[in-house]
Amino acid sequence: MNILFLMIPMALLLGVGFVSAFLWATSKGQFDDLETPAHRILKDENERNKS
Repeated sequence: MNILFLMIPMALLLGVGFVSAFLWATSKGQFDDLETPAHRILKDENERNKS
């Protein structure tokens, strides 16, 4: 039973840490463009260097 007094606050702190990291990432624009990085690998490298 004593372990619950340690594990519950640790789980809450870990959860708050993940939520704050997610909110920070969304405010900095990490999730704005999800399509371009996936399509970038399909383009020819010589095509990118021409322009």
